Amino acid sequence: MKKVALITLCLFGTLGISHAQTKVKGFVYEDTNKNGRHDKFEKGIPSVSVTNGREVVITDKNGYYELPANNDQIISVIKPSGYTITRNADNLPQFFYIHKPNGSPKQEYKGVAPTGKLPASIDFLLEPAAESEDFKILVFGDPQAYNMDEISYFTNGVVKELEGVKNIAFGISMGDLVGNDPNLFNPYIQAVKKIGLPWYNLMGNHDMNFDAKTDSLSDESYEAHFGPANYAFNYGKVHFIVLDDILYPDPRGESKYWGGLRKDQMEFVANNLKFVPKDKLVVLAFHIPFSKEGEPEHFRKSDRQQIFDLLSDFPYTLSLSAHTHNQWQSFFDKKDGWKQEKPHHHYNVGTTSGNWYSGELDNNGIPVSTMSDGTPKGYAFISFSGNQYKANYKVAGKPEDYQIEISAPKVIEYGKKTSASIYANFFMGKENDEVLMRIDNGKWKKMENVLEADPAFLHLQHRWDYSEDLLSGKRPGQANNCRHLWKSAIPFKLEPGEHTIEVKATDMYGQTFTQKKTYRIVKR
Repeated sequence: MKKVALITLCLFGTLGISHAQTKVKGFVYEDTNKNGRHDKFEKGIPSVSVTNGREVVITDKNGYYELPANNDQIISVIKPSGYTITRNADNLPQFFYIHKPNGSPKQEYKGVAPTGKLPASIDFLLEPAAESEDFKILVFGDPQAYNMDEISYFTNGVVKELEGVKNIAFGISMGDLVGNDPNLFNPYIQAVKKIGLPWYNLMGNHDMNFDAKTDSLSDESYEAHFGPANYAFNYGKVHFIVLDDILYPDPRGESKYWGGLRKDQMEFVANNLKFVPKDKLVVLAFHIPFSKEGEPEHFRKSDRQQIFDLLSDFPYTLSLSAHTHNQWQSFFDKKDGWKQEKPHHHYNVGTTSGNWYSGELDNNGIPVSTMSDGTPKGYAFISFSGNQYKANYKVAGKPEDYQIEISAPKVIEYGKKTSASIYANFFMGKENDEVLMRIDNGKWKKMENVLEADPAFLHLQHRWDYSEDLLSGKRPGQANNCRHLWKSAIPFKLEPGEHTIEVKATDMYGQTFTQKKTYRIVKR
C-alpha cells in the first residue's frame, strides 16, 4: 500500500529527545490496519534485522532493538519476507531514518539537512503482505542522463513503455542514476515514479559528491534523495544486499575511483549474513562489476575474495552490476577464489542509456544508442521461484522475443567465395552456449563463438564517418569486443535468389530463441 508519509514521520513526536544517547533504540511494529501509525493493539515483530550501516541486530520478542549510535549514520530496517515497506509519494521505499545532527558537510551539491538530536525511539512500521516465492523484478542499468534532454530520452525511450507494468514486485536501478549532477536526481525520480512500482536505487560513480575528501562523504547528496547507500531486504525466498562499491578517491592514487568496499561496508555484509538462512538465494547488487583472475583489477581483488569467503556457505547466490555499458555473463570458480563447486554467476546488466544516448535519432526523436558490444539499449527482468532464478533482457521498443541480431551481407555473387560471414549477437548469451544456424530450413549447424566487434554496431558507427551530411544525434563511442557473438561462413553455392538465414540460440536457463534474416545470391 502506498503512503505519502515518510517512515521518519512515524517516529512519534510525543517521545522525548535523548541527550547524548550512546545507543539507538526502537521498535519494529506490524501496521495491521495499514494506517501508517502505531496503534495500541499492534504488536512488535520479533526476529527482524535492523542496522546502522555496520552493526546488525535482530528485534526481540516485542520487536525491540538497540544499536550503537554515532553522529553520522542511517538506521534502516531489513524488510523481512511477508511484509511490505511504506513508500513515499515518489514510490521510494521508506525503510530508514537518517541521523546527522549537524547535517552533511558543505559541498558543491547539497546533502542532508541537520536532523537534530537523536529521538528516544526510532520505530519502523511494516505492513503484512501476501508475498509469493514466485515473483519478478525489473532492473535498469545506468539511466545516466547528463541534462534534461537526456532525462526526456530516458523517459520517452524506456519509462513510457513500462508505465503501469503488471505483476512486477519492484524495480531497481544499478547506479549511475544521473551523469555527475545530483541536481538531476529529482528529475530522474519523477521519471521512474511513472512506472508505478516500489523502486530501489544504488549509487554509481557518476552519482557522487566529487569534492568529498573521503569515500564515506562521497554519498551525501545520494543519501539526501535515496537514503542509505548500503542496505538489505528480503522478498520471498531471496535476500537482497545493495552496496555502494565505489572507492573514492581511488586509494591507490591511480585513477578517480576504484571498485571495492570499505571496512565498515564489509562488516555490514558479514553481520547481516549472520541472520540469513542458508537456503535463501543471496543476491548482491552493486555498480562496478567483479573482475576475474587475469582481467584488469577494476574491482579490488582482496574485497572480492572477502565477499566470496562470506558467501562460501551459501549455495544459492547471484550478483548484479552495470557500469560497463555492455552486457555479459561471468562465472567465478575456484581459480578466481570462489570456494564452492558450482561457479558463482555474475550478470552485468545492459543499460537504459545504451551507449550514453548516442547514435542517430529514431522516428520518435530518441537516440538509437546501441551499446558498444552491439547490445541494444534496454532493461532486464529477473524471475524468482524460491531460491532459483532466471534473467531475461528486453530491448527497449522491440518485441520480447527480439533476443538475437543477425549481421550478414545483403547480396553476394553466385559461386564466388567471400570473406564475409554471418554473425549472430545473442544478447543474453555466454561462452559455450549452443547457437545454431541453418539456411532455407536446411540442416542446423553450430556457429563459432568469437570475441570480436559486433558488425552491426560498426555499421552504425561508420555511418558517421562516411556520411557527407550531418546526421541527427551524436556519434557512438568506440566498439568493444562482444562476449556473446557467434560467427559462421555464408553459403555462396546455393541457387541465385533470396535465401533465409535462421539462427537458434539456447540460453543458460534452457530458453530457446530464434531470429531470421534474408540475403540474395546473384549471378554477375
